[in-house]
Amino acid sequence: MTQATGTKVHEFETNNAADTIRAGHEIAKLLTPPKFLILKGDLGAGKTTLVKGIAEALDAADPDEVTSPTFTLIHEYEGTRHEHGKDEPVLLYHLDLYRIEQERQLDSLGLDEIATPDSIVLVEWGDKFPSVAKRSNGEIVMKSTGGDSRKITLTLKD
Repeated sequence: MTQATGTKVHEFETNNAADTIRAGHEIAKLLTPPKFLILKGDLGAGKTTLVKGIAEALDAADPDEVTSPTFTLIHEYEGTRHEHGKDEPVLLYHLDLYRIEQERQLDSLGLDEIATPDSIVLVEWGDKFPSVAKRSNGEIVMKSTGGDSRKITLTLKD
């Protein structure tokens, strides 16, 4: 972990889908609601696989229940964070804005309504829209490093 002014950076390296799911477990431990993060990575970089691990770690969904919201735009999962010996409810939202072309189309998604004190919002392709990028308090960047290997960088703003 490196620390810059007002940010915390965590890096993970994975060699296959199972590793990426495990990295999602580790990332889930670092996400205290409310969080609104942008997921960056090329098509096929493993963003949804990472969300599978985050959802599983939060007891929100089994990995095979988590699918890409490319056509539905948003998936909601109800989970639990285990912290300091207590179970706290958490809502995990997974959005995919790949098919959205204009900023005004975002109005129907209700971003203000889902960004609640007990939510973790993960937005694929959110960097396409200034209003989404502006509300973000961090990002997860996934880069292929050859074959099924990935470098995952989580940056959280204080």
